[in-house]
Amino acid sequence: MVDISLLEKSIPVAPIKIAALAGCRELASQVDSYLVQFRKELIAHNTSGVTLHGYSEDSFLADCECPRFGTGEGKGQYKESIRGVDLYIMVDVCNYSITYKVCGYENHMSPDDHYQDLKRMISAATGKAHRINVIMPFLYESRQHRRSKRESLDCALALEELVNMGVSNIITFDAHDPRVQNSIPLSGFDNFMPTYQFLKTLTSSVEDFHMDNDHLMVISPDEGAMPRAVYFSNILGVDMGMFYKRRDYSTVVDGRNPIVAHEFLGDSVEGKDVIIIDDMISSGESMLDVAKQLKERKAGRVFVCTTFGLFTNGMEKFDEYYEKGYISKVITTNLNYRNPEVLKRPYYLEADMSKYLASIMDTLNHDVSVEKVRSTTKKINQLLKREK
Repeated sequence: MVDISLLEKSIPVAPIKIAALAGCRELASQVDSYLVQFRKELIAHNTSGVTLHGYSEDSFLADCECPRFGTGEGKGQYKESIRGVDLYIMVDVCNYSITYKVCGYENHMSPDDHYQDLKRMISAATGKAHRINVIMPFLYESRQHRRSKRESLDCALALEELVNMGVSNIITFDAHDPRVQNSIPLSGFDNFMPTYQFLKTLTSSVEDFHMDNDHLMVISPDEGAMPRAVYFSNILGVDMGMFYKRRDYSTVVDGRNPIVAHEFLGDSVEGKDVIIIDDMISSGESMLDVAKQLKERKAGRVFVCTTFGLFTNGMEKFDEYYEKGYISKVITTNLNYRNPEVLKRPYYLEADMSKYLASIMDTLNHDVSVEKVRSTTKKINQLLKREK
């Protein structure tokens, strides 16, 4: 929770409500529980005796849905009043487990379907809610953030569309390239990182985990993940290394140029545990190849930390590499849907982000600076001090 004294001195923008789309209800329920707890603690701490209407509730979840017609067409609707509320719409565009019927056939929802439902919920609330905020942990089309040939710029278009529809703030996590916010320079765009939650999960779940330069090293699997690895290594005071990808630019497979090899730049990893840090695991091929090369360089345990575990090609290759000793742990957040089979894997660990997300929403609702929530350096230093 953020500093209580900071919230006590501020007035909420409006009563808060959370509109969770179908693919994000489990996470929203956890966030709601923490938010209810935060508000009760603040009320108990309040000595003025003044309580604002709607400030403390048993639940802040709005009753809403996006039903479908038989043709597959949909609509967004709220089953309760949202007039004058500070509305937070939560969406997980990667939740492929949600299905709907089209003329009797079952369709799994794609990111495009989730994004369309998001617009429906915004449309249903426009003109009624005091303020509309979108919480989209995995930023829609964030990998299509720049143009390398005659291509569409889907992420920038989506951000512009949301702002034009009346969205005041867009909250995301570990954006593939945060510079995409340049498409909406006059609007609220906040990008948060799960660095502290990764370290907290590692220290609480891994035995003999030492965060010093003699025992640990941070690895960037490619040049795009360098800023994450640099921050991670600096805050821990350990060395870092980087792999860069050699690609075959003469061919295209699954929309991208295939990787020919990973080349390593950095000091020796021999005998050290290594943390591979990145924003996502898609198919996981690159991550697993990096892990294998690190073990061939006589690294100790390999811990893979990514914000989003998509696992688009399944878990078989991860199972194989775990059995061979190439990876020790795979840590991802609960910000996106993961197949229940993933959660059963002996090497899988979840970094819970629900409390952090509740703190972000609580801070934004009070319209105070989010920097104390965004900056986790102090919390990481406290964690390091406890471990030492």
